[in-house]
Amino acid sequence: MRHHVLLSIVGIAEVEGNAHYAGKREQERLVAAGPVPWTIVPATQFHDFAAMVTSWTEQDGAATIAPLLVQPIAPADVAEILAEVAVGPPQGRHADVAGPEPQDLVDMARRTNAARGHDVRLVPTWAGLFGTEMAGDVLLPAPDARIAPTTFEEWLATQG
Repeated sequence: MRHHVLLSIVGIAEVEGNAHYAGKREQERLVAAGPVPWTIVPATQFHDFAAMVTSWTEQDGAATIAPLLVQPIAPADVAEILAEVAVGPPQGRHADVAGPEPQDLVDMARRTNAARGHDVRLVPTWAGLFGTEMAGDVLLPAPDARIAPTTFEEWLATQG
């Protein structure tokens, strides 16, 4: 049986004005409207998201970053869940998948860059890539989320 599995992002329905999230919403709409049975798996941000965001904005040793509250997940945990879903029956919308604990994106960026030996001054701001529409618990998983086991600290220990 054919089965379309789409990895999506937790919270995209709540965030207007972000082109990437608008694209993901449209992708979800097209998959759900299509003829192939489907499962959409919304995941929280990956553990390396904070460092990736600072790399997008870094100039002259400084990077802007929004003080987002996220519940990051290990990419390996997402891969395991996607593989499990892919060999199972179509489920429609899967429960959110997330890591075990909420984190502050600025702190994650500081810690990840330090673990990787990358010196960058972080400038927390809502005036950068992500605005206040993403503040608070918008990016956190629903109460019925599937919680993956790998903590940010466990993943961070592999970054040195």
